[in-house]
Amino acid sequence: MEWLSAENLVAVVTALLGIGASGVMVWYERRVPRRKRVGYRVQMDNPIGDDVLSGRVGSRLGLFDEYPGMSDATLVLLRIENDGWQSIADNDYTGRELHGLTAVFTDRTVRGVSVTQPSGTDHLMEHFTPDAGFGFEGNTLRIPRVPLNRGEHFKLLVLLSGGDVGRAIRLTGGIRDGEVHPNHSASPDDKPPLFGRAARTITVLLTASVVTLAALVVTRDDSRPPIGCTDGTLTLTGSTAFAPVLREAAGKYEKDCAEAGPDIVVDAHGSTAGIRELAAAGAEAERGSPAVVAFSDGPHQNGPDRLRENRLAISVFALVVNDRVKLDDLTTEQVRRLYRGEVANWRELGGPDLPVHLVSRDANSGTRQVFQRRVLGGSEIANTSVDCRHKDYPSSPVVRCELDSTEQVLSSVAAIPGAIGYSEFNAAQDAKGLHLVRLDGQEPSVDAIEDGTSDYPYRELEYAYTYGRPPADSLVSSFLTYLSRGNGQDVIRTHGHLPCWTSEGLRLCADP
Repeated sequence: MEWLSAENLVAVVTALLGIGASGVMVWYERRVPRRKRVGYRVQMDNPIGDDVLSGRVGSRLGLFDEYPGMSDATLVLLRIENDGWQSIADNDYTGRELHGLTAVFTDRTVRGVSVTQPSGTDHLMEHFTPDAGFGFEGNTLRIPRVPLNRGEHFKLLVLLSGGDVGRAIRLTGGIRDGEVHPNHSASPDDKPPLFGRAARTITVLLTASVVTLAALVVTRDDSRPPIGCTDGTLTLTGSTAFAPVLREAAGKYEKDCAEAGPDIVVDAHGSTAGIRELAAAGAEAERGSPAVVAFSDGPHQNGPDRLRENRLAISVFALVVNDRVKLDDLTTEQVRRLYRGEVANWRELGGPDLPVHLVSRDANSGTRQVFQRRVLGGSEIANTSVDCRHKDYPSSPVVRCELDSTEQVLSSVAAIPGAIGYSEFNAAQDAKGLHLVRLDGQEPSVDAIEDGTSDYPYRELEYAYTYGRPPADSLVSSFLTYLSRGNGQDVIRTHGHLPCWTSEGLRLCADP
């Protein structure tokens, strides 16, 4: 029979195991009622949209101002209580981690959390600090070792995205001589019974859910593409520094969604040029939101008001010099003197007897704009050379040329003795014939920025711009979700950028 496949048999066996596990649960609750117990229950699991996030609820919580466009957001209210017969101390939690309990939200991502309504006194609140292990990452929420007297409880209001309401929520952790378990109550704040009709009711519901899941697996239509995949054509333009990320992410999306048949073209010509291309496409689009996304190193400067920004990642950039320039560290003031044309030979800065060649990006480059904004605090001297080797004007203080892409800058710096340029960090790491230069003693390092040990200045937010709000079922929306919150985050990370939708990235991207 066609349905009698290995996958479907696994689903049916899982259903049977669920029924057996439900029976064991009832037996266990009836016979072991007086152990130390931490109970948890979901008191609310509701969808919320942009109108709610930007309104009264979001304002009161103070969590959601930085994250517009979360149309799939949900709010969960999780109650955690001591529903056993003995008090629980902080050393009763048996896990090896700093925190005591771990909440996992299936198929959803935690965006923020607020502690609300601690019972009894305010002494519980002092435990909810990062030093006590309180925090979140991905679909996981870490809960500190909170001591609870018998009957005490606290509640966690959790902002989530990326999945539907009703998805499984699981709390795990160890209690010495006790257990962590789900409990169920007819009303939000009633103390749940240790055993009785509620246990039998939840057993029936759990069994029905598992059997329904098995039936869906058996009868599902395997011809449909994965959830979230969309067909159509999409153009990605803008930053050449971010282009390697886009090429890999676009290829993975097309492979993952092959049955939907999307076609994604990466055509990067620089951040400013990308913004202009998006604006022109938007002006010509009949429905106001063309299938074009422009990526920019830093916020756009001169685009129309209808451009809608999405913060994707923190990108790190680096100064690079030819390997014959035996300098590994420059001060910010020395860099500014170089790019004002005040240093003609490297020996003036303690380097070799080589003339300085400034290899820069063209005016469309976001990398150049970030460099001028974050490091120079102003502009570079005028362009003086076409080939990056000879002065077009003998009176010019130094050779300075402008190139169209990151790859051209790196190859020219590697080939020209005495050359200095700037580039996206990950691309510069792999280049031959040149080396990276520290700024004021600080290495260009994503990890150091993420863990707070470095304030390296040559970095910037990477933005994705759309013209207006694209339809929720469009390829534009689907790909941006894939890139920012799906498997695209791994691509961003492997190319040396820090995704904004990680626990630390949320903070850094909110205040870059």
